[in-house]
Amino acid sequence: MTLAQNMPSDATHNGTHHNAQDGDFSVSLTRLLRPSSIAVIGGKWAEAVVLSCVEVGFKGDIWPVHPHKEQVAGYKAYPDLAALPAPPDAVFLGVNRKTSIAMVKELSALGAGGVVVFASGFAEVADGKDYQDALIAAAGDMAILGPNCYGMINYLDGALLWPDVHGGEAVDSGVALITQSSNLAINLTMQLGGLPVAYTLTLGNQAMIGMADLIKVVAADERVTAIGLHIEGINDVAAFAEAVYSAKSMGKSVLVLKAGLSDAAQNMTISHTASLAGGNAASEAFFDAIGVGVVHSIEELLGGLSLLHCFGRIDDPSLMTMSCSGGEASLIADAAMRGDIPMPELSDDIAKQIKATVNPLVTVSNPFDYHTFDWGDSDRLTRTFSACMLAGIGLTALIIDFPKPVLGRAEAWQTAIEALLTASQTTGAKAVVLASMAEGIPHDKARWLMERGIPAMRGFDHSIAAIKSAFHASQDKAMVTPAGLSQSDGEPDTYDEVRSKAMLAKHHVNIPKGDMVKSQDEAVQIAGNRRVVMKAVSPTLSHKTEMGAVKLNIQGKEMVAEAYNELSQISGDILIEDMIDDGVAELIVGVSHDPVVGLYLMLGTGGIMAELLRDTATLTIDLPRHQVKDIVLSLKAGQMMNGWRGQAKGDIEAAVDAIMAIQALALSHASQIEELEVNPLLVRAEGKGAVAVDALIRMRS
Repeated sequence: MTLAQNMPSDATHNGTHHNAQDGDFSVSLTRLLRPSSIAVIGGKWAEAVVLSCVEVGFKGDIWPVHPHKEQVAGYKAYPDLAALPAPPDAVFLGVNRKTSIAMVKELSALGAGGVVVFASGFAEVADGKDYQDALIAAAGDMAILGPNCYGMINYLDGALLWPDVHGGEAVDSGVALITQSSNLAINLTMQLGGLPVAYTLTLGNQAMIGMADLIKVVAADERVTAIGLHIEGINDVAAFAEAVYSAKSMGKSVLVLKAGLSDAAQNMTISHTASLAGGNAASEAFFDAIGVGVVHSIEELLGGLSLLHCFGRIDDPSLMTMSCSGGEASLIADAAMRGDIPMPELSDDIAKQIKATVNPLVTVSNPFDYHTFDWGDSDRLTRTFSACMLAGIGLTALIIDFPKPVLGRAEAWQTAIEALLTASQTTGAKAVVLASMAEGIPHDKARWLMERGIPAMRGFDHSIAAIKSAFHASQDKAMVTPAGLSQSDGEPDTYDEVRSKAMLAKHHVNIPKGDMVKSQDEAVQIAGNRRVVMKAVSPTLSHKTEMGAVKLNIQGKEMVAEAYNELSQISGDILIEDMIDDGVAELIVGVSHDPVVGLYLMLGTGGIMAELLRDTATLTIDLPRHQVKDIVLSLKAGQMMNGWRGQAKGDIEAAVDAIMAIQALALSHASQIEELEVNPLLVRAEGKGAVAVDALIRMRS
């Protein structure tokens, strides 16, 4: 038997994903993740797996397989797979890629539950795809985690198919961590915030088992309280959405730390839509639509999971803070404002009740600086904290930073958190301890708090972001089926403005009255004495204003002739349209195709200032009308339409009609649309409608 030639690479390869759509691996995968028997095959890596299981307290059978050794780490070794007492539930395979394929085939025939394939050299390398295909074929219906994968840790049952260091311990319940980076998985197990971790799972190449499969299996474990994901790429976005929906239906909220999920902006070369949305906006819109909370740092991920582990869900993210420092009070207020977390004012009645518990010199407010008059007084602090919790605010946080453990003088700090615990138990309020710095809560204190249902949060901005993400993760969302995931193979064809507007008009979007001309005389005749807009038209002209390809407020023969002469230097096709200048507001409406999540919708304040203002919202497509309307009204253009500073109101309903029609157009061509943009959608006064003044479309054949 040859040992694994290479350790797994930390790079992620999105290879062939053979998941539950091709075969139901749920039973096999459950046996792998929750085994009663574990077989380990290989040299030093396999021995490390045995030692880890022993250290964490695995109660099942451990069967090392080695052709030359009688024992491995004190356990009887078997010379080959055929000699095993029974088909193992879980197997750690620490041999090279060729031997892995042969042994996976044998294990599948034996009826093993599932295998962690540790070896690298599969589809993540140039010559590895054939090896990975052979591995999949050898596995049959047996679950394979990896290859190129560190494996799995089940701290609930002490089952660690894990060949390296880790920082966790046995738990009765906790969160599940699923990551595409083995090294990050190691780091996450080392956290000192007291967060109990039930599972740490890595994916490797996802040859058979993907993120969606693991989400479903861990969510079905009643001991799992919440799920945290680190994602570099999604193989099957529809399966992922279904898995999240399934997890949430079982009361398991999901947070995701994403890393470069999509780079839509790099693929969009014509419209403003992608540059305004940003490269990751489509994926974040998708996560929001399916009820996943997005975090942007490890600290936010751990903080959000701490909240979800302790409270199950966060339905009210509003915050009340208590500290004995005005400096901390102002800093947390600023952080809450930056993070869009409300800190409601206290009612007169609640303020009066709190006032009765503190020194007369203390001013009662939220954030609340209770000073140090009662520091170390358990009864007084309990009464004060209880009165604050009666305000009915979503979360009540005690801001406190412990002294260094080496100083040995933390009795008063312990008194404060015990008072907080008593107040929380008495009132039923959700209590949080919040330190200004990561160093502010020692590991033993964080663990003490978490064991009693109080999240130990660290860092003001990270904690505020964690609250917001946990709130988003707690929202109940309907099942979402992404549109436009399957695209036609042809190269996108760019439509000129006339062709784009014709397609919009066919789908009931109002466009200006216009005509194409090819000569100066024809232009003069068509324009007549009316005031018009003249434009050079070509599929290559996407940003006409910047190229001088648009002439506004043209009236009279001389102006028309002069404008025609200038525009004809740019294109031989000239469009003449009615000049519409009675708009109340301008919107930009864009639909783009993202290679990961399919079609997405971008709404924003439009016109030539669109990219300067960057007042946009990026969303999944196929939104209901009421949601579209709410988003439009949240924009600066929406405020203008609502009669800003006494101006005429805009035709909001007509604007929403146009957006719904544009959505319908995109959905009816979901496999072909690459880009569709209307900028501006000119919204006229109430009752006068909305007009698509400029448009472009890119479609695949």
